[in-house]
Amino acid sequence: MSDRRVFLKQLGACTATLAAAAAVPAYARTAARPGAWPLYRDTLAIDGASGLMLAYLEDDAPATARELQAARDCGLAATLLTVAPSGRFWLDDAAFERTRASILQWQRLIARYPERLAAIRTHADLVDAHATGRLGMIFGFQGTEPLGEDLERIPMFRDMGVRVVQLTHNRRNLVGDGCMEPGNAGLSHHGHAVVERLNAERVLVDLSHGAQRTIREGIQASKAPVLISHTGCRALADLPRNTGDAELRAMADRGGVAGIIFWPYLRTDTQPMAADVVRHLEHAIDVCGEDHVGIGTDTPVAPVARTPAFERDNRAFMRGMKEDGIFASDRPDDMYTFIPDLNTADRFDTLAALLSRRGHADARIAKILGGNFARVMREVWSAAPA
Repeated sequence: MSDRRVFLKQLGACTATLAAAAAVPAYARTAARPGAWPLYRDTLAIDGASGLMLAYLEDDAPATARELQAARDCGLAATLLTVAPSGRFWLDDAAFERTRASILQWQRLIARYPERLAAIRTHADLVDAHATGRLGMIFGFQGTEPLGEDLERIPMFRDMGVRVVQLTHNRRNLVGDGCMEPGNAGLSHHGHAVVERLNAERVLVDLSHGAQRTIREGIQASKAPVLISHTGCRALADLPRNTGDAELRAMADRGGVAGIIFWPYLRTDTQPMAADVVRHLEHAIDVCGEDHVGIGTDTPVAPVARTPAFERDNRAFMRGMKEDGIFASDRPDDMYTFIPDLNTADRFDTLAALLSRRGHADARIAKILGGNFARVMREVWSAAPA
């Protein structure tokens, strides 16, 4: 299978051309420019699937300064950062140890750049990150492989800062089926036990990448609101990675939030653009209501420098994704896992302006940009332990 993390490391290297003035305090970003949407800098914005490339960069790399500049410029209060495993690990002790090492690495990075980054463990941390102009890091898993069969690892990882756990990635694991499994087998008995323990430990359940039955049964099993942190609307693009209207409604009925992704899942033919993001957002609002929709880009915070080297590597990456069945074989090789006309650090500001011009109220836009994610995080993380 194509290793997306290797590709992202290459992406970070080939975009290391814009060294930034990293000594500028993060809180100075509020005066950086007027902004596309006047209320953006006062809005607690959260990306439900994103992050920085710092873990893949050498300390003296020019890209490090660029990443820190993007953290300043993006205007986000926080991003849900994947610390493990994103479909990479099988069920073994090495997966567990690599996950612990990844978390410790990110803890060190946050401590190294306290003027730019913040660790998010509570809703109060979100508010503080926004007030101080830092980019908050919410630690999350994309898959339960690091847990193995040991439910006691859930409180251990929570103590290390993990606040969101996605049950599956694309493939099947002990918890249930991912979206690329033809069997659509749903949650296992062990999966039900994992959801119950995540609820008890006040860790958010994320159903992204799940098979439709896994999503449906995960919603039913959870006593707390759930996330589908990065997805598209299957009614608009009938692809396994997207979520059907019935599941979106069920998620909303239980108080959860679905974030719209920036990947080529928004279309079944060509490269999606900002208009497609808006189209999926508006469909999700129609299905779920404005209190249950957010944005989970699944793209790095820093914009991509589309150099000749990047374009070459990206075409090879897309061919690999098609060979793996992630995208249909007739999709073009020159698609991107980002939205070309939103390829800036402050893409949430630009998107907010687009929504505003389409007549969406300021209060609704603020909810979509992060208010809805923040509400669910407050509800789940602040709940009394079971």
